[in-house]
Formats: sequence, structure tokens, C-alpha cells
Amino acid sequence: MRIGELAATVGVTTRTVRHYHHLGLLPEPERLSNGYRRYTLRHAVVLARIRRLTELGLGLAEVRDVLADDAGKDLVEVLGELDEDLARQEAEIRERRQRLRTLLDAGELPAEGPVSPQLADLFGSLPLGDSPAAAKDREVLALIDTGAAPEDRERMMSALRGVLDDPETLARTREAYALLDALADAAPDDPRVAEAARTIAACVPRELLPAELPGTGHAFLQALYADFTPAQAEAIRRTLNMLYGEGS
Repeated sequence: MRIGELAATVGVTTRTVRHYHHLGLLPEPERLSNGYRRYTLRHAVVLARIRRLTELGLGLAEVRDVLADDAGKDLVEVLGELDEDLARQEAEIRERRQRLRTLLDAGELPAEGPVSPQLADLFGSLPLGDSPAAAKDREVLALIDTGAAPEDRERMMSALRGVLDDPETLARTREAYALLDALADAAPDDPRVAEAARTIAACVPRELLPAELPGTGHAFLQALYADFTPAQAEAIRRTLNMLYGEGS
């Protein structure tokens, strides 16, 4: 058989046959005097097996391992691992579809969406209005929520629920947003900076913060400060110092 005949017999392309030669999956056949490859039934049998294994979902590296064992003793183990992997993928797909369904059923998504269902639920209760500071706060919460480990995410949600369940803390949060918004065009030495810092510190759940305050050169802190005006950034800096007991 020529390469085209072999490919047609097994139902693959000649490019696929050449690729398997290149990877060492399919042995190279002997060549005729004119330079053409001459394939045998054995080549077709091996090529057909490669196709069946790849259609089951095995990667080519796994196919190579299976083919290297003439008795096929490792095939059951490989297929078992593949079945477990598919089961995990099915579970992940079900979970993702449930999250999508929850988002779609909610109708209008938050501006920061999509976010986790837990954070979306909390966003519905957070004071926002037309406050730019509140909008930034939500963006940062969405950022933390995205990169947080499950246990850290649950700790954050628990802390935020505590804020929402306390009317006084919720009122202070609205006041903190207003004070921060008022500093948009102020200078860093504006006397209102200290008041804003004290108010913000009074309503930030300590559980939301890392165990230690990162250094001033920390990339995330630098990006956070840069996202605010100078006076607002100074208020945030003082807030963190207060929360970590490092003065104002």
C-alpha cells in the first residue's frame, strides 16, 4: 500500500500518518527502488489502533506508552486514569453550568461580573449608589475573590456578611465612601485625609487583610495606590497603617 491508500483504509489523512512517523508512533516502512514507501497490513493494524486510542481521548504520549507494551498490560490502567479524568471534567462542567445558570437567572449582571455567586449576592447589599469609591471597592473585592483560595474566599465572605448585618458599620461604610470621594481633587496634606482614614479603618473587617502589611514597594500596593488620586491614596495608606498598628 502507498501512504494515501493506508490513510484511506484507516480513515486518517496522509499528514497524520507522516506526523505519527515523526513522533515514532508508527514505524517507517521499507521503501521501494523508486523511493516510495510500501506499507503492509501490520502498519494498517497499528495505525488503526492509534486512531482508536486517540478517539478515546488518550494523548499521543500515552498512546506511545501503550504501544511500547506488546502485551498491552498498561492499557487498563491508562484507560482507568482517563475515565477518572473524564469524571472530573464532567463534575467541573456541571458546576460551571450551574454557575452560568445562576448568573443568567439573576438577569442583570453587576458591572464587575461575572463574579462568584456568593460575591454577587453580597454586592446586592453593599452600599453603592453613584460613589466612585464604592465602585473601586467592588472591583478590588472581585479581584481578591478571583484569586483567593476557597478557604480565604469563605473568610472574606464571612467578614463582609458581618459588615452588612451591622447597620452601624454599614452606615460608616457609606460615610467612608463619601469622604474618599470628596478627596478626589484634594492635596495629600488635606486635613480631611486623616478623617477619611479613621472612618475607613473603623469599618474595614480585619479578616479581609493579610497577616502582615506588605512593604511599600509591594506590586499590588503600588498598583492600588496608583488607581486613586494622591489624597485618596494617602488616606488608604494611613488606613492600612492604622489597621496594622503602625501609626498614621
